[in-house]
Amino acid sequence: MQFVRWFLGRLILLFDFIFTPRSKKRAAEQQQKLDAMTANLKLYQFKACPFCVKVRRAAKREGLKLETRDAKNDEQYRQELLEQGGKVKVPCLRIEEQGEVTWLYESNDIVAYLEKLEKAA
Repeated sequence: MQFVRWFLGRLILLFDFIFTPRSKKRAAEQQQKLDAMTANLKLYQFKACPFCVKVRRAAKREGLKLETRDAKNDEQYRQELLEQGGKVKVPCLRIEEQGEVTWLYESNDIVAYLEKLEKAA
């Protein structure tokens, strides 16, 4: 079973690499505004998780720059996710606004949040 997971993970990463979406083109001022809006967002993820790939592709498609944190291979990020977010479940978007932190867990909810951000800019 471990080999099957490893193989499927590599297959997912290969297809993600081959079919990477293009980012939206925008004016420099608008892109800077979006970059400022996403500066306090952190995406906790596993590299080969299909739901994480879905979120990363949506961010790429919208031209959003997200800091990604590998909660599978980095024990510090895994511990942060557990202690502060409450559970080790990915994808998880850590949203910090005005000193308040929110943890958003479902991939569809994260994609909807990112699309809303893009429209607000």
